[in-house]
Amino acid sequence: MFLDAHSLWQPYSATPADPWDARKVGHLYRRAGFGATHAEIAAGVADGPEKTLERILNGRPESAEFTRTTEFMASEKSMPPGAPQPRLAAWWLDRMLKTAHPLREKLTLFWHNHFATSNAKVRNARHMLGQYRLMNEHALGSFRKMLVAMGSDPAMMIWLDTIQSVKGKPNENYARELMELFSLGIGNYTEADIREAARAFTGYQIVGGKSKFNSYWHDAGDKTVFGKTGRFQGEDIAEACLDQPACAKFIAAKLYRFLVAETASPLPEVIDALAELYRKADYDTGVLVATMLRSRLFFAPESYRAKIKSPVELAVGIIRGLEGTAGPLPLAGVLDGLGQVLFAPPSVKGWDGGTTWLNAQTLLSRNNLALALTSTEGIGFGSRCDPAKLLSNHGKSGDAAVVDFLLGVFLQGDVPTESRGKLLDYLKTAKAAKFPVYWTADDIAHHRYRAVAHLVLTLPEFQLA
Repeated sequence: MFLDAHSLWQPYSATPADPWDARKVGHLYRRAGFGATHAEIAAGVADGPEKTLERILNGRPESAEFTRTTEFMASEKSMPPGAPQPRLAAWWLDRMLKTAHPLREKLTLFWHNHFATSNAKVRNARHMLGQYRLMNEHALGSFRKMLVAMGSDPAMMIWLDTIQSVKGKPNENYARELMELFSLGIGNYTEADIREAARAFTGYQIVGGKSKFNSYWHDAGDKTVFGKTGRFQGEDIAEACLDQPACAKFIAAKLYRFLVAETASPLPEVIDALAELYRKADYDTGVLVATMLRSRLFFAPESYRAKIKSPVELAVGIIRGLEGTAGPLPLAGVLDGLGQVLFAPPSVKGWDGGTTWLNAQTLLSRNNLALALTSTEGIGFGSRCDPAKLLSNHGKSGDAAVVDFLLGVFLQGDVPTESRGKLLDYLKTAKAAKFPVYWTADDIAHHRYRAVAHLVLTLPEFQLA
């Protein structure tokens, strides 16, 4: 199909054999955000790939109301250091649901899993919010600046014990994870590199809630890392990691799995081409992401539905598609049962993702979440997320029109004919069910439509991004 690795990353262009359509728009919105609304799919099809991509990459300015509300909820008055974990998660979920720039939040989620830091140990909501802001600021910007700054981020300093690292007793935790998980990957450094780098990270403390370098506790002697010797401090070690050829490959491969496909390992030359671009752009993640999202490979059949949705992607995508709202605090509680607690990844390696998201228990929990969001009877979610209202707003009635609309919004019609037929059969059978005598015809129709929306959201295809 493609002649060489570089051609994979050339921009996609529509052809009669490979047209730009709703399936491609939905694919783009799932990967570069949390799913699309009916209007976004329609606009994407009408506008074509380039205009749609520009809209997604650049986002829209956040509204004054969004900024005011989110900043108030993140203020020390509303979110003191001792704020409980669910409130932190709810704050971020609220941003994901309301943001005008979903791609930025999606990439921040990626970096949160990359620099996996848990409030279970940090125990300070202010520090966790500070790390979020660092990642959000550089989510589509400079990985170089983010990596350097992460070494003196208070949440990270607590999480990986940098605050305990002093001259004569260096703690190796951050130096090890900086190389193994944050920049290079296993096999691209030595134990001697870690020991020497750990000395460079001595003397970093937290004073008044902010990081401070204390030269008295710092080991100012010569250290040898990656074959170079100097009186290195932490920032110098991060820069040295960035200079290693393995760094760009390591990050490019992780972004490939996050944005393109996680079901198969790409050929080395495919990642090499990305890494070359990343190095030339001096680790500008926005350039790399734009190249990937525009590419022929991104829109190739091999990449389509080649990822399993994380719980956050699933939940936020349902609410966006229903054009509704949901209480972020109860939503945060539901995500706990699905295996993804924001600001509390399970380990320094983050969430494994992929097939680990799905098992008998989590599938049941996913179906229950879909039911709670579509039935209008859930205590935490209420009628603010109502498929019947969505259908009414778009003038859809009649079984076939309802099924096709819901399949169009959530799956862009990408289901077997047999699945569509079963949904129509359900609606037909449900007409004969016994309902309370005081229900009107509209009540019955709305009940059936909410139920069939729930069935759409439990289709196997909807679990895939």
